[in-house]
Amino acid sequence: MPLISPFRLRAQRLGLVAALLLASTSLAAQSVRPDQAIEYRQSVYQVILWNFQPLGAMARGRIPFDRTTFRRHAQRLANLSGHLLEGFPEGSDSGAETAAKAEIWENWADFESKMNDFRKASRELAVASRTEDFEALKTRFGAVGGTCKACHDSYKID
Repeated sequence: MPLISPFRLRAQRLGLVAALLLASTSLAAQSVRPDQAIEYRQSVYQVILWNFQPLGAMARGRIPFDRTTFRRHAQRLANLSGHLLEGFPEGSDSGAETAAKAEIWENWADFESKMNDFRKASRELAVASRTEDFEALKTRFGAVGGTCKACHDSYKID
């Protein structure tokens, strides 16, 4: 009987650990209570707003443009944009006060598409914030805001 190499044994162990982690993540996502999901997504949106406001203030000329500050907030938006969808598991349209319309889950493909538009525009803004001039950044920031509005118009209770 051939011996198993230590490298192969280690790879098998790592594979097993990865599979267990993925399984536990899936189970954890399924066991989230609606109020927890609502609290999660509201918290993410608050952090997005915290980073969006200074960008808007710079774009509107209310505060001076500072590339380092702009880049930091744009990068945070890009990072946060990838964490929103997990805050909308099915059944989280109630259980706590929420401004999310039930249409989100009825039109999931459209909602997901709008969220992906936000993610894409946010990431493009973050990349552009390293090199593009201020006028170009204002245009890109406007595109990010447009993705927010598109989703809010359809899926947020006023």
